Amino acid sequence: MEALGEIEIKVEGRVGGQTLSPELVDIDEIREVLGQAGDLLFPGVRRSQRPRISYEIQEGCVRHRFRTLMQTVIGFGAVLSQVEMEGQIDFLHERSAAAVENLQRLAVEKDYVVTLRANESRLRIDRTTHYERDEKLWVDAEFYLYGELVDAGGKSSPNIHLDTEEFGVLRIATDKEVLKNADANLLYRRFGVRATGRQNLSTFEMDRNSLSFLKLFDHEPDYSEAYLDGLLRKAAPAWEAIPDADAWLKEIRGTAHA
Repeated sequence: MEALGEIEIKVEGRVGGQTLSPELVDIDEIREVLGQAGDLLFPGVRRSQRPRISYEIQEGCVRHRFRTLMQTVIGFGAVLSQVEMEGQIDFLHERSAAAVENLQRLAVEKDYVVTLRANESRLRIDRTTHYERDEKLWVDAEFYLYGELVDAGGKSSPNIHLDTEEFGVLRIATDKEVLKNADANLLYRRFGVRATGRQNLSTFEMDRNSLSFLKLFDHEPDYSEAYLDGLLRKAAPAWEAIPDADAWLKEIRGTAHA
């Protein structure tokens, strides 16, 4: 049996003049903390691919305790130490960073003190801390995403859900007319989706919550050498004036002197 460890999210504060305790916490607040825990521990990992996370809520302020693999606990402790040392979260995975931001928002709105603990590592979040991502690091970008379309619709905020191998299920905002005017049933078919969104200049991660639909196209996942050759022929004239294409690409990517 694999060794297990414990991670704790402790919440301190007052509600209506009373010291915070489990019976004073609304179920929506508990659900929010539970949601952040999964993204903090296993960002970008599907539920079917991550180990089980067990949960226990205890008296003494409000202590949310989670048990999972010791290897995960050790890794998460290292992340907490790095965040505390650097005083920022821009280096975190997008979903982990969003989870910390949500806990920061909770601390500010409710005047709570939230303490994350993994082994001996601790990170305190309160109304005086500012664990938020630097907006200057995020730029508008365009993405090509591939997968199976598993859901579509929505009354006030229409969207499609694309199940991808790389990112899991992505929710992509779209327009009602796109879904209304579709020539055939879109569900459970494989597509490529061209979408806009935000991308981190430092980590190159995509902000999953910013995606907006541009175009839907059929996607054949099998490799086609003829198709690739055709693309190369189309692109060739644009490269004729560049003496060394490989060197030029390295310069553009910033790896020429790496």
